[in-house]
Amino acid sequence: MEFRVLGPVGLWVDNTELPLKGIKQRTMLAALLLAGEWAVPDTRLGELLWAGRVPTTYQAQIYTYASRLRKNLGAGTTITRQGSGYLMRIGAARFDLREFEKLSRAGRDALRAHDPERAAELLRAALHLWHGPTLTWVSEPLAENERPRIEMARMETLENRIAADLELGRHELLTAELAGLVSAHPLRESFRAQFMVALYRSDRQAEAFATYQQGCQLLKEELGVDPGPALRNAYQAILTDESH
Repeated sequence: MEFRVLGPVGLWVDNTELPLKGIKQRTMLAALLLAGEWAVPDTRLGELLWAGRVPTTYQAQIYTYASRLRKNLGAGTTITRQGSGYLMRIGAARFDLREFEKLSRAGRDALRAHDPERAAELLRAALHLWHGPTLTWVSEPLAENERPRIEMARMETLENRIAADLELGRHELLTAELAGLVSAHPLRESFRAQFMVALYRSDRQAEAFATYQQGCQLLKEELGVDPGPALRNAYQAILTDESH
């Protein structure tokens, strides 16, 4: 059994998605999964399910959603009433976010231990767990509350994977990917710094310096700030030929 939130929220068995009816049932499943085996109060579930327009019968309806979810659960996976809320335990079932965090942490540790090949392998495996935009087919309140932190973790994992690939000398293969990332996230200095390094190592020095100048201008115009350590360090490394 596999639970997914890194894309459309759902429940899968043997590569077949089980039918979950409607956004509210998926929202409740995601809320319980993201609570990390802590009870979620009825009041909180009500806010997530009905976006501030909670009906007077909300507890009865939540009970119904919990009952429907239980019918799809396998052995070792439970949803139980605890106090004034519900708690979900998934046992040995696979949960894509939990697997992502495990692989990402191991990859980061490998990178810090100067094992870029192992790091790249682990971090790439973590990123392959995505099946689309995080937390789709759930209520807006849940997505707005939880999506940013998960997407931030994904971006950090992507940065680490690129760092590992740079250490492995894959700079020419990275330039197109990084060009797209800088275009999509023009104010994210880490991607721009990595793009500068990849360009410089690919003997495209003029483009590397132009990328730096464009970043400085954007930061000044959009945020009113000077470049941070990531951009400054990349620029200095290129000037002193220390980025190889």
